[in-house]
Amino acid sequence: MIAIIDYQAGNLASVKRSLQALKAEAVVTQDPAVVIRAPRLIFPGVGAAGQAMTNLKRLGLDQALQQAFAAGTPILGICLGAQIILDYSEENQVPCLGLIPGRVQALTGINPEVPGEPLKIPHMGWNEVDFVRPHPVFQGLPDQVNFYFVHSYYPAPAQAQWVLGITTHGERFPSALGYGNLVATQFHPEKSGRFGLLVLKNFLNWDGKC
Repeated sequence: MIAIIDYQAGNLASVKRSLQALKAEAVVTQDPAVVIRAPRLIFPGVGAAGQAMTNLKRLGLDQALQQAFAAGTPILGICLGAQIILDYSEENQVPCLGLIPGRVQALTGINPEVPGEPLKIPHMGWNEVDFVRPHPVFQGLPDQVNFYFVHSYYPAPAQAQWVLGITTHGERFPSALGYGNLVATQFHPEKSGRFGLLVLKNFLNWDGKC
């Protein structure tokens, strides 16, 4: 049973539908005890970091996530769930979960190809991910493949070795991370067609080790 963590940050139904398409059992939960017991976790989300952290703390899910991570449970973070796993977010200037050392930074919106013409923020739509390091969750994907994005901030881990994929929207930013039993995507695999389903399928078969 996969636990999809519900901290009132949306994006839950599409994740569950994708898992159902893969014939996987999943439960959407706000119960810290369920999170701690689950054999694997999906941590999705859209919205603002400050409200997300408030909700996690109010529900006791921050400590449950930290406990599950420390226990070696495979965890997949998606979008906002790929950001607030770091130490701190520039969005709302808020301390976050601290599962991965690093900070969440804002996209600049600067277009280097057309000086003076800003890029649209939020970054929304299909964009290429260049996978720079192998990982079981991204096994079987082309080196460069398009996924669906909706975001204004991105995760910037403290060590380059934790960056698995890179995307360009004016600037190059980390779009896939791996750290121990935690993998995270700034893009939305549940909205990214067959390659997104392959990412989810790989996660379901991943033992949390690289």
